[in-house]
Amino acid sequence: MEHQGQFLVVMIAYVVLLVMWGLYQGRKVKTDSDYSIAGRNLPGWVAALSERATGESSWALLGLPGMAYATGLTEIWTALGCVAGIITAWAAIAWRLRDEAEKYQVNTFTEFIAKKHPEMGQKIRMVGSLTIVFFFFFYVGAQFLGGGKTLHTIFGIDPKLGMLITAVIIIPYTIYGGFRSVVYTDVIQAIIMIVTLIVGPIVGIIFVASHPELFAQSIPQALAKAGSTYKSLTGAATGFSAGVVIMSGFSWFFGYLGGQPQLSMRFMAIKDPGQARRARYIGIVWTVIAYMGALSIGWLGIAIFGPGGLKDQEYVMPAVLLKIFPPAIAAVLITGAIAAMISTADSLLILSASELSENIIKPALKPGPKKEKARQSLIHSRLVTAGLAAVALILSYFSPSKLIFTLVSYVWAGIGGTFSVVILLTLFWKRFHGKAVIVTIMVGLLFTIIWSVTGMDTRITSRLLTFLVTGLTAILVTYAFPVKRVPESDQ
Repeated sequence: MEHQGQFLVVMIAYVVLLVMWGLYQGRKVKTDSDYSIAGRNLPGWVAALSERATGESSWALLGLPGMAYATGLTEIWTALGCVAGIITAWAAIAWRLRDEAEKYQVNTFTEFIAKKHPEMGQKIRMVGSLTIVFFFFFYVGAQFLGGGKTLHTIFGIDPKLGMLITAVIIIPYTIYGGFRSVVYTDVIQAIIMIVTLIVGPIVGIIFVASHPELFAQSIPQALAKAGSTYKSLTGAATGFSAGVVIMSGFSWFFGYLGGQPQLSMRFMAIKDPGQARRARYIGIVWTVIAYMGALSIGWLGIAIFGPGGLKDQEYVMPAVLLKIFPPAIAAVLITGAIAAMISTADSLLILSASELSENIIKPALKPGPKKEKARQSLIHSRLVTAGLAAVALILSYFSPSKLIFTLVSYVWAGIGGTFSVVILLTLFWKRFHGKAVIVTIMVGLLFTIIWSVTGMDTRITSRLLTFLVTGLTAILVTYAFPVKRVPESDQ
């Protein structure tokens, strides 16, 4: 009970400071542009830390360590795919999206695509926004689920109550301050996350080294019981099956190529090209360190608890930290998991709300007097954010999967695989047109759902196939139904 009291004090203090900081930043929000994209005025270091905190979520501190704990060395391919994708995004895509966002003065992700393809602009806004909102319900649910798991591990409370508590922390400042509040709270969370992923593995290695009985008895016995899968880079698979295992892990790469709107919006919000270069280096260094730490925590779990020693593989991070640290320090570091969930859930909520509000709801409303327009627009945005948060929380209670890794993987295919194709071709292929954009998005949506529902995703991951199928679709439709390009406008 004393340990739980220490945890409670640390977490309450952190949450109170976070919410206050988010509300303070929200006071600076005056326009739709402030609410949706922070006025496209972010310093590079803020954008980089926010992008990384958002990109990793409960995936990096619960999902990835959990898979490393469950599969051993095989999970290296997932980490390599993610790191390669993030480096590629920062090096080749981030600065281009920043320049394009400034050129077209856009406030949302699909607004950028629509303005690049004005011949189908309004339809792109509608189809793109609805697709993003649909998939992001699952992604937000994964963050609420992560909060429930972490609070269950620490306090033993019902995971469903933990999900509700997580939502209550996130929603107020997100509704009030929008993108600006979200980005600046992300900075704090990114710092806590990286400290956790550096200090945790270092102390964990010292802990294992100082307990030789783990090497003499527990580890060999556990690995012998588990068979050869933990020690194999391919999960003991050979031939074609080994190739499938490698590509399944590395396929996370494709979702990072501009196709994750919550990450691309950070690129688009950077103040100027100089800040974009600074952000690139911060983002890449943070990523390399974080993924090494996440894998290490999962593998330390194998050493400490043995394969199958935890009832839920995704409890491994908080369980390891509770084992190797005094309760007060563990509480601070486990807050990194809460930080990861908060940083992504709030980002997904505000992006979904902005997409729905700016591209579908507001265009359908009759504008009021000019003097009242800005205030009413902000009220609409905040109401939409609140509504989406409530729906996401309700859906997360009835999610068919209780594994964060699975939920995030599903979204990574449906959104990342689809929109990466759209963004890459929009940026690098002048022939690509609006009709092809719409068909590509619809094919990506339907293919991901069908492939996952039929169980085929367990054989060949949709993260890879969605990217390939939508890429082929985009190319075929572009050539089969050529469109005479109209001048780009502010449509």
